[in-house]
Amino acid sequence: MNICIYGASSDAIDESYKKAACELGRQLGEASVGMVFGGGATGLMGAAARGLRGAGKDRLLIGVAPRFFDKPGVIYEDCSEMIWTDTMRERKQKMEDLSDGFVVLPGGIGTFEKFFEILTLRELNRHNKPIILYNVNGYYDRIRELLQHAAEEGFMTEEQTRLCSFADSAEEIIRELRGAGIG
Repeated sequence: MNICIYGASSDAIDESYKKAACELGRQLGEASVGMVFGGGATGLMGAAARGLRGAGKDRLLIGVAPRFFDKPGVIYEDCSEMIWTDTMRERKQKMEDLSDGFVVLPGGIGTFEKFFEILTLRELNRHNKPIILYNVNGYYDRIRELLQHAAEEGFMTEEQTRLCSFADSAEEIIRELRGAGIG
């Protein structure tokens, strides 16, 4: 089983986020869950990859990146497999195809874009894979509020607000994944 990780590539963030991402990676590895990610060496992607690798070299770590990211210091060098794509759209599709669920770590515009696309695809019944937002330091509290507000205003249903879940710890994510038959 593989979990897709979306998250920040920036290192200009508080260490508490990196520590949480590393711990999630470690716990995924200990649960024998493979990780599919954007292949980045930095930020939360890199931290989660290092955490997973710290749980054992035999853990599956699949990086997926467009060829234009192939520059020194950008790509995590210790992937089990590195898949190169021509475009960002191909990258997202490949990550989705290889994954049994999604965990969204804190991030910026790219992370938001991936989250809302995968959420939309679930709403359209294109997949039924779990989507969990890792709410480190309450980072996704406002997204939760936004989804609830959209439902209250009639732009989406209450049922649609439950297409994703929020977790405050790596342990909670692992429990939820196990409940979905992953790990």
